[in-house]
Amino acid sequence: MRGIKVGTAFGIPIRLNWTFLIVLPLFAYLIGSQVGMIAEVMNEVAGLGIDAGAVAAGNTPWLLGLSAAVGLFVGVLLHEFGHSLVAMRYGYEIESITLWLLGGLANFAEFPENWRHEFWIAIAGPLVSVAVGVACYGVVLVAAGGSNAVLFVFGYLALLNVVLAVFNMLPAFPMDGGRVLRALLARNQPHAQATQRAASVGKVFAFLMGVVGLFSFQLLLIVLAFFVYIAASGEAQQTTLKATFEGVTVTDVMTPREQLHTVTEDTSVTDLMSRMFEERHTGYPVLDGDELVGMVTLEDARSVREVERDAYRVDDVMATDLVAVDPTADALTALQTMQEHGVGRLPVVGGDGELVGLISRSDLMTAFNIIQTGGTPGVISGRRQQAGDEPRIL
Repeated sequence: MRGIKVGTAFGIPIRLNWTFLIVLPLFAYLIGSQVGMIAEVMNEVAGLGIDAGAVAAGNTPWLLGLSAAVGLFVGVLLHEFGHSLVAMRYGYEIESITLWLLGGLANFAEFPENWRHEFWIAIAGPLVSVAVGVACYGVVLVAAGGSNAVLFVFGYLALLNVVLAVFNMLPAFPMDGGRVLRALLARNQPHAQATQRAASVGKVFAFLMGVVGLFSFQLLLIVLAFFVYIAASGEAQQTTLKATFEGVTVTDVMTPREQLHTVTEDTSVTDLMSRMFEERHTGYPVLDGDELVGMVTLEDARSVREVERDAYRVDDVMATDLVAVDPTADALTALQTMQEHGVGRLPVVGGDGELVGLISRSDLMTAFNIIQTGGTPGVISGRRQQAGDEPRIL
């Protein structure tokens, strides 16, 4: 999640997503518009003795609303630091902490698969929120009989931080409670299986939150339900892919060089278009000897007017800024590279710059299906060799 960097603490960049700039004034308005009612509720629940009339007079509600909203997000930030600092003690890298529409998000470079690590990392955030709530209540006790504004803001933050901790412990994966659930499940079963089960529970809770939000007209709860459902599905899929492709390299999955159609730099665009029509291909690696020098596609060829295609060569229109992958890289790394760059295939290039193969999404999905049904990388290679005199397209 991208955002504006506003500082660094403990070596972790702190960012503000643009949605935070919308939700902060919204929260300030919602709190400020209900200051009197909130004060009366806190008086009844905790006997704080706040003068509801005083805090609701003039511009005071809006100042209190802004103060409480800022304090709430400070509590959220501390919550995320709770996760992050425990994770760093276990040796995990935290790329950043981002405040956004739904609170805070600690961006892990890699999620823990050790169940003990995940348990303590997940539970650290709610524990920090409880500690912040207790600290705020301590301020209330010290300030008893003093400023109504102090009693209101810190009383409100004491309540909200405890509510935040309890809410986050709902077993709605990937919320904190859902991660605790996965950690406990992973004690006695594979991590990927534990993730699938925790994600299923999370989706049920997401559905229930969505229903409650719909009937209570709570837009934020509906958005949270949507986020939980999508995040649970995405992480479950990613974990399954990681488990499936463990130990599988690009070489195991790729289509080798000898099964690929290629062109040279001096091929005319007219000849290229003819080959595309005859071979039903829409793209080719461009080679200089055995060295990959570019990629050319149907879109590249179309950029030249028909009457000029005899005068243009492939090296005039081909793409030379290529994203490639090493043959020894993990298969999952290749898939992630495709996702990051929005491409469907990658050339596989050796250390000497020679093209050694091509790996595509379809290669990876075929390998995934084979491995899921009990196959091995050797089976994948064998099937390709049996099918394999037919050259592959780019």
